[in-house]
Amino acid sequence: RAVGEHCHPARDVAIVEGPLDILDHAAPYLGAGGKIGPDLSAIGASSPYDYLINAIIRPEQDVKEVYRMHRVLTVDGLLVAGVMVREVSLDTWKEFFRSPAHWDVVLRSALMAAAVTLASALIAFPLAYYMVRYAGLRLKGLLYLAVMLPLWSSYLVRVYAWKLILAKEGIVSWLAAQTHLSWLLEALLATPVVGGPSLSTSYLGTFTVFTYIWLPFMILPIVAALERVPATVIEASGDLGANPGQTFRRVILPLAFPGVVAGSIFTFSLTLGDYIIPSIIGKSTPFLGETVYRLQGTAGNIPLAAAFTVVPIVVMGVYLMIAKRLGAFDAL
Repeated sequence: RAVGEHCHPARDVAIVEGPLDILDHAAPYLGAGGKIGPDLSAIGASSPYDYLINAIIRPEQDVKEVYRMHRVLTVDGLLVAGVMVREVSLDTWKEFFRSPAHWDVVLRSALMAAAVTLASALIAFPLAYYMVRYAGLRLKGLLYLAVMLPLWSSYLVRVYAWKLILAKEGIVSWLAAQTHLSWLLEALLATPVVGGPSLSTSYLGTFTVFTYIWLPFMILPIVAALERVPATVIEASGDLGANPGQTFRRVILPLAFPGVVAGSIFTFSLTLGDYIIPSIIGKSTPFLGETVYRLQGTAGNIPLAAAFTVVPIVVMGVYLMIAKRLGAFDAL
């Protein structure tokens, strides 16, 4: 435990466990009573403080043992001391696997990525099919422009625009009130888990923005895959007695499915690793990318951040192997 000279011990000071050890570097600054000098920059502080930090050690515990148990010292949630020990160890992985909170982050991120991928495929396929099979040249060009146009604007501008759209005083709430559908919006926000005070502070809002942002990356591979389906094959299916529904299910969909898988590579991986959208829209519970950002930034726990980065690498490695077997790379 640590108490700053001007800090409330129970409110402003915390010691967070992590794979960092400041004992060796802090030793020269430790004097009687365990006081550490105000200039902590030499021992890895994020910024110097103009007050002393007193390390209060229980008499029965050795100083070295305490610093090894509590390796990251924070005041007001900011890292004030911490130096990474570069040694081969499995302690970080033990910490990762033992904490249910870490698995919650992984599961939450994977479920969101899967939901966004599924929704993107359901929206993208009908639009891509219409663009390829029914739209004329002029309309097809306009639809291509409509798909690509959002990509020409800044990513952050689009995300913050959606934050305003989904806010409690935003256009979605206004349209719901004007069309007497406020009850439906309130029912959605009251839904357990996905709901919240407003769309901009709920998982439903996070899901909506993720789907909008990554939808073009699903549409374009499906369009490319559908354009590769020969018109003669579709005509042959009709000549053999298949109705349009059978032709779609047994001819078009299997041939275009690699395009869906190719698009899912983008939507799934981009959702899995994104940290900006969850930090701007949605609840305060973190996703994978956001967790890595916080661990290597504010918390200064780079080894645990590195452990988290291995998760999407392994997941996407397995995903790419499956996608390759399904012929997704041929549709890119």
